Amino acid sequence: MNTDAATTRRSSAPDALLGWMEALADPTRLRALRVLERKELSVLELCEVLALPQSTVSRHLKVLADRGWLVSRRAGTQSLYGPAEDLDPGARRLWLLARGETEAWPAVRADAARLQAVRARRDEAQRFFAGAAGAWDRLRAEVYGRRIGVEALLALLPPEWSVADLGCGTGALAAELAPRVARVFAVDQSPAMLRAARRRLAPFENVEVHEARLEALPLGDGSCHAAIAALVLAYLDDPAPALREAARVLRPGGRLVVLEAARHLDEGLRRRMGQARPGFDAAELSGLLAAAGLGDVSARALPPEPGAKGPGLVVAAGRRAPKGKT
Repeated sequence: MNTDAATTRRSSAPDALLGWMEALADPTRLRALRVLERKELSVLELCEVLALPQSTVSRHLKVLADRGWLVSRRAGTQSLYGPAEDLDPGARRLWLLARGETEAWPAVRADAARLQAVRARRDEAQRFFAGAAGAWDRLRAEVYGRRIGVEALLALLPPEWSVADLGCGTGALAAELAPRVARVFAVDQSPAMLRAARRRLAPFENVEVHEARLEALPLGDGSCHAAIAALVLAYLDDPAPALREAARVLRPGGRLVVLEAARHLDEGLRRRMGQARPGFDAAELSGLLAAAGLGDVSARALPPEPGAKGPGLVVAAGRRAPKGKT
């Protein structure tokens, strides 16, 4: 036997034993180990089982993890904790002794009952989603409405941004943007549309409403972080000047988003909507944005929504080059 190695093991054994005993020398940690031995749990689930606040449970979990009693793994957006599988044989013998001595604790029995409830609720949720997957979109829309996804996406907008709504019409989109960004520039050339927009946007002090043609925007160079042109290009004889103006008012790195009707052959629809052209295809919109000097251009067709009577839509986006890049 290597004498130095044997000496090292003997000298480290007392430290290891005392470390194991120190980690177990707390009733909360003993309870947590008993629970997690039966079921992997998240921090919040363990809080519910132990009936303790998150700060307390997290502190004890850290001790147990640092001493090698527990391991964690990612499961989606959360971490699940469970017992370490490679415990030292001496630590395992100590744990078996501690577990046996805590079997009759009233708190341990209460933990077991709460664990059963947590497991039952998790199993119920899994059964629900397994059965509801096919109808989930419809069910969620019936309960919460169809705007839930829109609200989540709008919340991603940086609150310090200035955004131009080009061809704002009656101000519906500008009203959605106003509570979420620092400033909104609502621009349209129709006096009738702008009267409705001003009424709708009156509660928002951060909205500027402008009557102007999109080919001559009353906005300074680089004044906007983003610009949106929703269902307006089809009303222009030539969209190119309007897109060049939109690119001009973007800051370096700013993005333009264009939403348009997909190209169609319904001449009656075009006349009813008062449009100059019967929509666009994705390749056409991509070419227009690139010709306006924008980069990172992308475009894709969107299918019609269920119940919609018109064609689908095309969404395109492009970015003004950041400073120092052309």
